[in-house]
Amino acid sequence: MQTLNFPKFSFRFKSSENKIFIFDNIRKKFVVLQPEEWVRQHCIQYLIEFKGYPKSHINIEKELIINDLKKRYDIVVFNPDGSIKLIVECKAPSITINQATFDQIAQYNKVLNATYLMVTNGLNHYYCQMDFENERYDFLRDIPNYES
Repeated sequence: MQTLNFPKFSFRFKSSENKIFIFDNIRKKFVVLQPEEWVRQHCIQYLIEFKGYPKSHINIEKELIINDLKKRYDIVVFNPDGSIKLIVECKAPSITINQATFDQIAQYNKVLNATYLMVTNGLNHYYCQMDFENERYDFLRDIPNYES
């Protein structure tokens, strides 16, 4: 897999039926290693190891309904009170992050009401803080560290 713009992390892999699997510490199972999954696993480790977010506050690939359509978010981080602190949208490294990517995460956030948004293809990372009062997002240099 491609080297990403994240710190180096160690992962568990296995091979089965000519496919490579990576162990997901949040879902507690091996999942097929695709380019987007490679980015997602790096992002999860970054949130846990560098930003201090508890594993128990992280949720992966759950369904949500937007305009009667079923969608799946990549990563959500909850606050201790159950509200959502952060939504992360992961793309494969070959996917260019553009306005459509931000429109996608903004649509998700209309339902989820997260304070922070992160969009990454593993090479480029974008961080935003929601300004609900003015209905916009402001770009940040990074997402904040976890605070209990």
